[in-house]
Amino acid sequence: MDPYFTSKRHEELRERVREFALREVAPRVAGMEAGRSVCVDLSRLIARQGWIGVTIPRAYGGMGEGHLAKTVVIEELSRVSGAMGAMVQASQLGVAKIVHFGDEEQKKTWLPAVAAGECLPTIAVTEPQSGGHVLGMESTAVREGDEYVLNGSKVYVGNSHVGDLHGVVVRTGPGSRGLSAFLVESDRPGFSVGPQQPAMGLHGFSFGELRFEDCRIPASNLLGREGDGLAVAYSSSVLYGRANLTAVSLGIHRAIVEETARFCAGRERYGAPLADLAPVKLKLGQMNSRLMTARLAAYHAVHLLDHGLPCDAELINAKLVNVEYALDSAREAMEIHAAAGLFTDRPIERLLRDAHHIFAPAGTSDVQRLRLAEFALGTDKGQWSRRLSDVVRREPVPVS
Repeated sequence: MDPYFTSKRHEELRERVREFALREVAPRVAGMEAGRSVCVDLSRLIARQGWIGVTIPRAYGGMGEGHLAKTVVIEELSRVSGAMGAMVQASQLGVAKIVHFGDEEQKKTWLPAVAAGECLPTIAVTEPQSGGHVLGMESTAVREGDEYVLNGSKVYVGNSHVGDLHGVVVRTGPGSRGLSAFLVESDRPGFSVGPQQPAMGLHGFSFGELRFEDCRIPASNLLGREGDGLAVAYSSSVLYGRANLTAVSLGIHRAIVEETARFCAGRERYGAPLADLAPVKLKLGQMNSRLMTARLAAYHAVHLLDHGLPCDAELINAKLVNVEYALDSAREAMEIHAAAGLFTDRPIERLLRDAHHIFAPAGTSDVQRLRLAEFALGTDKGQWSRRLSDVVRREPVPVS
């Protein structure tokens, strides 16, 4: 499959990320699991490799390699650490809002810093009382002269505790046209971060609460125009969020299958490797079939996105398939490991916990199914991949 979708450049990038992940990330996993705290130093080290800028145009200091290359980066990191794969995917959401909606001054100011690893961006949409119902948000921004004053809070913000620049969607008026998006620097007076709450998995990654109490920002920090907030939220979720989370699930899924295969080959039962038992081989074969299908869905979707083709349904389906299949394989892996899978000396219990974290962001599986039903019925409201195809199309690169 890889040669069909990927070029030599993609595979060279894969090798660089894989080598880095094994050298720098893998030795830190045990510490992140034990500490269950945000791994700031490693997040910064990954950012300095330039991979957060994989979709940033070269004119702004980025790699300009597109969404398939981004998938490769996130997949390889997530194969070793779902937490660090999640860190990169959350940063990429922060990139999306500036690439698609930032003016030239905002792009020149922030994109080179992100590409160089000097700035980690986020996007903040979800609120405690409204959850995934974007139009139910209540946080506000009020114009006062040359400034906006923000009040409210956001939750489940990826990179909350390491982010330098937060893309925040809040209310500036009523209804669907009353949402606007702003860039908020983390050192602004009136901005604060809530305590990091312990979670089931993704230890080392932060996804917490942002608070705004009379937080003043210049009017020039408005992204696009007033009323563009819904477009910022939805386009970032569809074009980046679902593809990014797909890549995290894919990396975790690969680790599940690889670890289970090693376990089956090395564990003996009845005087022979566990892998010789037909029921075990059937389960492992099913897991590998799921992985192959999930990877095909993931690569196909971002391949279309890189070529400027309508692909909202493919992106939605890729997230659904990858999340559900990773969870199914994690369950079967635990069945194969039996009691041995319950202990932390093996990674399978961590992979199971991490896989569950990808279920809800950018819409649960039922949300994806509802959207896919709308495409089947012809009642969808258009495709963000079509509307923004000129922006997301990958820059031409030499064939190699």
